[in-house]
Amino acid sequence: MYPVHRLSQRLELRELRDDDADSVFAIYGSEQATEHLSFEPRSLDQVQQIVARSIESAKADPRTEYALAVAERGSGELIGFGRLALDPHQPRGATMGFALRPSSWGSGYGVETVRLLLGFGFEELALHRIWGARSPANEASAKTMARAGMVEEGRIREHIHKAGTWRDSIVHAILDREWADRNT
Repeated sequence: MYPVHRLSQRLELRELRDDDADSVFAIYGSEQATEHLSFEPRSLDQVQQIVARSIESAKADPRTEYALAVAERGSGELIGFGRLALDPHQPRGATMGFALRPSSWGSGYGVETVRLLLGFGFEELALHRIWGARSPANEASAKTMARAGMVEEGRIREHIHKAGTWRDSIVHAILDREWADRNT
């Protein structure tokens, strides 16, 4: 499906553009924003490559990855990044991830972003199950996913290797029928 464009009350979920690299770098280059993510802060060059790959992969048919910009509706300013990746080992399943610019934390944008991604996955891609993983220390992400309707399912032990250390991940998921029940 191309192009992706979904709106919520305050946010817009849209395809990435070449001129988004600096705004994505404000997230992926930030130690604060990447503290609980699975990777160390990225360089501007790395982020430019990620954005270019994401733009190119959006043209794939069939499309298996949706790396999307999260922008404020009023200003159009990119404040986050969202991703759905179809799982070839799970029919109609996908993993989900999101990251927001630290200056936008605490405003409810996380819940709005997750709901946009889930709505896209269930309503437009007809997925059955969407799951995401978080750092056990990231309580804000736990609350965000719970408010969006996702259920904590369990722990993946020593799932992420970052800064020379193994870290567990906590899995949250939601099924299509659970999404439909929440949104009818």
